[in-house]
Amino acid sequence: MAKRAKKKLNPIPHFRSDEEAGEFWMTHDTTDYLDWSKARRVTFPNLRLSTATISLRLPQSLLNELRGLANERDVPYQSLLKVYLAERVAKERRTPRTRRRKRVSA
Repeated sequence: MAKRAKKKLNPIPHFRSDEEAGEFWMTHDTTDYLDWSKARRVTFPNLRLSTATISLRLPQSLLNELRGLANERDVPYQSLLKVYLAERVAKERRTPRTRRRKRVSA
């Protein structure tokens, strides 16, 4: 059996943000950049979830809409809500804050 020639790997680019990295990996094959034959499985036995339980009052109609959307995606509504909140927070962080407009008296 002949040995395969080692594939020359491309260097992994440096990314300015997680979003940029995500966009890159959605359109590129990791096998062009990483030798997965050398990968090892890692476990984190003492890893704890860093979540907090909160109580949040929502209008019933909004909760019903959220549950409907979650049902369409076959995910728990709490998970969908977390995704929506994370996306909005990320968007707010990316958007430069505008100066408040001064009130003009009529």
